[in-house]
Amino acid sequence: MLRDILGQAWEAMLYNRRRTAITTIGMAWGIATVVLLLAYGAGFSTAIETIFAQWGTNTIGFFPGRTSQQAGGAKAGVKVRLTLDDVDRVIAALPEISHISPVAWQDVTVQNDLHTYTWTVVGSRPSYADIIKLIPDQGRFFNGAEDQQRAHVCVVGSEAKSKLFSGGWAVGDTIRLNGVIFTIVGTLKPKMQEHNDNINRTIYVPLNTMSDLKDTTYLDGVWIGYHGDYQKIERTIRETLAAAHHFRSTDHDAVFVANLRSQLHQFQILSIALQVLLSMVGALTLGIAGIGLMNIMLVAVQQRTREIGVEKALGARRHHILVQFLAEALAITGVGGVGGIGLAYLISALVGRITFYSALAKNATDADIRLIISPASLIVATVILVVTGLVSGMIPAIRAANLDPIEALRYE
Repeated sequence: MLRDILGQAWEAMLYNRRRTAITTIGMAWGIATVVLLLAYGAGFSTAIETIFAQWGTNTIGFFPGRTSQQAGGAKAGVKVRLTLDDVDRVIAALPEISHISPVAWQDVTVQNDLHTYTWTVVGSRPSYADIIKLIPDQGRFFNGAEDQQRAHVCVVGSEAKSKLFSGGWAVGDTIRLNGVIFTIVGTLKPKMQEHNDNINRTIYVPLNTMSDLKDTTYLDGVWIGYHGDYQKIERTIRETLAAAHHFRSTDHDAVFVANLRSQLHQFQILSIALQVLLSMVGALTLGIAGIGLMNIMLVAVQQRTREIGVEKALGARRHHILVQFLAEALAITGVGGVGGIGLAYLISALVGRITFYSALAKNATDADIRLIISPASLIVATVILVVTGLVSGMIPAIRAANLDPIEALRYE
């Protein structure tokens, strides 16, 4: 039965090749549009996640500020100062912490035998490299023993290495930071860097050694890596520091918190909204193709009115006629769908990488948009295609099924 129905549908398609081809192309273009729009939305979401991943998404940094609310007898405008005691307090309050590093930074004069620059030097614990994903390109990051011994060692960012050593080997060489000699133990792979950012020109030294370049009694910030609920961890940090420094935990100006997971979550909501919007646009585009299919099928019903009358006179029932024309519409839809998906894969391969973040930042090609055709995108597109085919084919099929056989036989 099913084989006969499909055979009739195929014969009807072949009988009107030009009309069938034009309709199939319309359906193919519609489904290709749906798939490509969904692929663009998925690529945009992946690009955003890649940007955040270079810093580590389970990462929180907190930095001292000034109070903006009165607390107890203390007036607003009091400067908050973080110390190593605050690091211990946060560690005690948060067992979810996997890594923690206090940091202190200073702009200093960086020199070697040929060049002189003013760059930022960051003093930190060795765990800082794991927290914000500092990946060695040559050599290594400094270790805990070098931090305890206040060793004059440093790790150099990729751009700093290029400017100081013209891209040559730098490990084992020395540079002067404010006139103090430091030995380079490692250089770093480049990070995505916007034009006003100096992340790849930064020099990293052990925190204890940093006291030779500036007073590190008060910290410029603390970074942590963690596992668990990012909102709870941020709330606990604020409450712990508020209790120690006598300000309100709701005073976000007293301590600035950079919660990368929270920021990523906000971007993910925008990405989902974009994908929903693109799905709707694609569905409307496919709907236009569906209207074309409906018109073609209505014309087919009109042209085959006598044929329908003969079939009904020979005993065909309403559901037989309904299934016959619906199968023809779904056959056109199916062929168009397969062709459209193939076209989407071809366009995706030809387009390749679409400039996105690399237009704003260096070393950011990994964060550009690529058209990612995922199984989920194909499932969504297929559902939209099937619904469109059913709606477009059902109306002409119902009209054909409801024809009066006597009037149909009289039709010229």
